[in-house]
Amino acid sequence: MPAPTWATASDGLRRPVPRWLRAYHVAVVGSDLVAGAVAGSLAQVVRFGTEVVPSTWMVMGLFPVLSVVVVALAGGHRSAHLGTGTEEYRAVIRAGVGCLALVALASYALALELSRGLVVVAVPAALLLTAVGRHVLRRCVHRLRARGRCLNTVLAVGRTNAVADLVRQLERDRHCGMVVVSACVPEPPVGTTLAGTDVPVAGDLRAAARLARELDVDAVAVTSSSETAAVYLRRLSWELEGSGIELLVAPGLMEIAGPRMHVRPFIGLPLVHVEEPDFTGPKRLVKELIDRVAAGLALVVLLPVLLSVAVAVRLDSSGPVLFRQVRVGRQGRTFSMLKFRTMCVDAEQRRAELAARNQNGDGPLFKVADDPRVTRVGRVLRRYSIDELPQLCNVLTGRMSLVGPRPPLPDEVAVYDDSVARRLLVKPGLTGLWQVSGRSDLTWDEAVRLDLRYVENWSLALDLQILWKTFHAVVRPLGAY
Repeated sequence: MPAPTWATASDGLRRPVPRWLRAYHVAVVGSDLVAGAVAGSLAQVVRFGTEVVPSTWMVMGLFPVLSVVVVALAGGHRSAHLGTGTEEYRAVIRAGVGCLALVALASYALALELSRGLVVVAVPAALLLTAVGRHVLRRCVHRLRARGRCLNTVLAVGRTNAVADLVRQLERDRHCGMVVVSACVPEPPVGTTLAGTDVPVAGDLRAAARLARELDVDAVAVTSSSETAAVYLRRLSWELEGSGIELLVAPGLMEIAGPRMHVRPFIGLPLVHVEEPDFTGPKRLVKELIDRVAAGLALVVLLPVLLSVAVAVRLDSSGPVLFRQVRVGRQGRTFSMLKFRTMCVDAEQRRAELAARNQNGDGPLFKVADDPRVTRVGRVLRRYSIDELPQLCNVLTGRMSLVGPRPPLPDEVAVYDDSVARRLLVKPGLTGLWQVSGRSDLTWDEAVRLDLRYVENWSLALDLQILWKTFHAVVRPLGAY
């Protein structure tokens, strides 16, 4: 490997922060200030008692700035967390808890007679409004990224197949804001493109740092492979030092990320510690409780809708209102899944004649766009996922969860390999990553990848995020047929 060309901040070669990212930072700070100001004003209106001491007025006046500072200290303004992932929201939650602790400490240490409204109203309201503001900004950025704006350019480095997989995954997850503009692979045919992509191959692994500067990319993404060993990564990080170009390294652990992975030093050697996935314990009990209570309340609230749909299904075509189908749940236990009937009664007998039109020929799923077996009412129900509502009964009885992998058929489970069978470690869900990421438009491999990502990285925060995204997926029914 040729001697590296050292770059430091003093070289004057550090690339500036993108203009859109600076504007996004300003918008985030402004949104947090507005959230703090509204929350403080709300606490002034909703008073506990009639008298407001001067110390309370002082704290309320400083509350917007205080909330922004606490969020920043909790990591809520870090560029790497803005606009993608759940860490941004975790930082906001940490800030809310920290703000409560700070207010309590200041009140006790300085003997301030602060209003209870500060703790009961201001902090929770600031937490909620800050999260809502972040979500609105994130949606705006995602729309811009869908139009090809606010993107981070990436130079991908590693084995040819691994780099091609990275390119395809980033193209699917465009909201992440990364686009691969070039690649460095071992023994490259320079001037060609990666197989199955339109990304040009610019050079070999040794040229990565030089090409990153020449192409003025935002980041260098290194895929996991033997060629990208520790010595190479160390040298590459030295060569990129001071350039302002991020170095991203794929850990090579399929679908394992987030809170399960930690870098820990063992006798001076940093190793990646991968925690076991959490399939039991207190958090699962909380999930069970939330599922049962939410499903029961939803059935009560939606009872008029359910009755109306039942009447429409019955009047539209002959046959039962509900469709029962055997599905496989947690640990391979089967159960009868409920749906509103959306097809004619002889749909299973007519399946063979539609085999050539199967949209999921790469896997065991069977989906047909413009399926002639679907009834008129059924098309509307499927388009907005209303046919899935009876599964709330399955959730209430404990067979399903509100969020989880797609409930598979026994025929599908029969052809699972060991990795795909991990989907059965948790309860299937009424919604899931597959529901908010394309539904029937997904290939079999993509659906499996999303389900495994959920199984390996489950958390209550992820469930809440999926439930929120489900609303948007239903309103904009892409991939529903």
